Amino acid sequence: MAKTITTRYDVAEHLRTSEEMAAYLEACFEEAPGDAAFIAKALGDIARAKGMSQVARDAGLSRESLYKALSGERSPAFETILKVMGALGIKLHAEAAQTNS
Repeated sequence: MAKTITTRYDVAEHLRTSEEMAAYLEACFEEAPGDAAFIAKALGDIARAKGMSQVARDAGLSRESLYKALSGERSPAFETILKVMGALGIKLHAEAAQTNS
């Protein structure tokens, strides 16, 4: 019987277009609403797909601080999130929540 070889799945390897990146982030917002660390990690995945060094330069942050902020181990400042989203070319949209009234 042949051995099965597994490799670690890295979503960043599958985020090729801006549309895929935006859809991934939207899915993360839906999956874990209110979880800032989870959203930061998702932004980190997208940043790795685009190239962390370039994103750091475009956001005006050091590469090391960007890795820390988007590690998913902490909730980065909202200012950092906005800078990263701008560097990634992703817009933040607001929409009224559905109410049961």
